[in-house]
Amino acid sequence: MGEPHRSRPAWSALVYFWDGGWIGVGRGGGVVPPHSHHAVQISIGLDGPIRFRHEEGPWREYQAAAVLPDEPHAFDGAGTLIAMIFIEPESREGRWLRDSLREPVAAVSTDRLADLLPALREFQDRRPGPEPAARLIGGVVHALCAGPPPLRPMDGRIVRALEVIRSRDVRGLRLEDVAKVVFLSPSRFAHLFSDEVGLPFRRYLLWRKLSRAMEEFARGSNLSQSAHAAGFSDSAHLTRTWIQMFGMPPTVMLGKAVFYEIPAPFELHPN
Repeated sequence: MGEPHRSRPAWSALVYFWDGGWIGVGRGGGVVPPHSHHAVQISIGLDGPIRFRHEEGPWREYQAAAVLPDEPHAFDGAGTLIAMIFIEPESREGRWLRDSLREPVAAVSTDRLADLLPALREFQDRRPGPEPAARLIGGVVHALCAGPPPLRPMDGRIVRALEVIRSRDVRGLRLEDVAKVVFLSPSRFAHLFSDEVGLPFRRYLLWRKLSRAMEEFARGSNLSQSAHAAGFSDSAHLTRTWIQMFGMPPTVMLGKAVFYEIPAPFELHPN
């Protein structure tokens, strides 16, 4: 399949977010350059196909696709009405979905989503309340999970470390501080964290800072205020990091979005 037209990405969406993920439904246009983020991403074309490219591979067309965390990919919305769900991979459903996917960018059957597609298409107009939205998000994710939920729990020390990271101001948080809380040496903690979470501690902390910046922006802070609240040196630093992880500036991705905050629809760290 040939190269898509290289127009700039555009996105105007209704976004429901929680601590650890979000759903956005809107019309996407233009090509999002290669990027990678620490979330399981589900993308569904609601009135036409969408396109992904993994690393340097060819562009492929999908009706719906799921992307594993930290996998480099480019995206073409092709003017389609799109539903996107970003899920924290450390949640039970995130781990379950990761175990269900066989490719970095995997096609998923819309037959599994047939009962949910009407609600996704009407999402912008209906603006469901928190509970119906959570049921819809959970329904999409569970429809794409194969087999039983993962049986092996995450190491309890890393569960505790993640709770510490989520509960504290990450701006001054050091690896040594968290290692001390879970009674591990810094070197042992660094190795265990990377093995369990799938990326180094500092990279994960950067992801959490980005999530915090998005929450601040969604609650009405401007870009500079969001950057400082999340621990970035300035808005330029936030923008550079955002482009690395999402392929477009935050002003493009979020500038025209309408936001609602909802409780997390998924359990974060099951034992």
